[in-house]
Amino acid sequence: MTDSQISVARTVDRCAVLGPGVRAVIWVQGCPLRCHGCVAAETLPFEGGTSRPVAELADWLAGSADIEGVTLSGGEPFSQAPALAALLDAVRATRPDFSAMAYSGFRHEVLRRGSAGQQALLDRLDLLVDGPYVAARHGALRWRGSANQRLLALSDRYTRVLSEPDTSAGIECALETDGSFSWAGVPPTPGFRTGLEEELAARGFVLHTRGRRQP
Repeated sequence: MTDSQISVARTVDRCAVLGPGVRAVIWVQGCPLRCHGCVAAETLPFEGGTSRPVAELADWLAGSADIEGVTLSGGEPFSQAPALAALLDAVRATRPDFSAMAYSGFRHEVLRRGSAGQQALLDRLDLLVDGPYVAARHGALRWRGSANQRLLALSDRYTRVLSEPDTSAGIECALETDGSFSWAGVPPTPGFRTGLEEELAARGFVLHTRGRRQP
């Protein structure tokens, strides 16, 4: 994958449960970690996904006037850090106030000692959720799945969120006209996805893991 392409697992154009305000979300494809209980296991293999041009994704984000930023999830965004840093630069060329949040299974301190691309992406973020998901420490926390994960303000834009209630933002669900079901967010209860898939299957629904409203 070149710095002008991003391997994307799924996107959502409007989401209110994965960061401040209403945001677009990009789940990248591929993660070197294998956290037990990962809620997005389909994004872990580096094979698969859809190769999307940075310019195409930038046009989509910049043209979405009713969102204040993007949240980068996955997968592991810092495995595609140079391309994601280029994406944020391209969007901010026309929308300088566009905000950025990312998830990473790596600790902030590790990323700070990482590659030039990883440091570049960090420098462009307003918020970071860091650390691996640990099922034994699952909690109903704001934008995070387990108590070891931290919500870090990397700019002054969202420092206020650190003093707001640290409670689950919940999840958002959508039922499509073709009968597929999609959801986004950090489940407040452990084992959510397994239970959800079982309940849906019993009712004849299929969990749509590719997201909805692809740009």
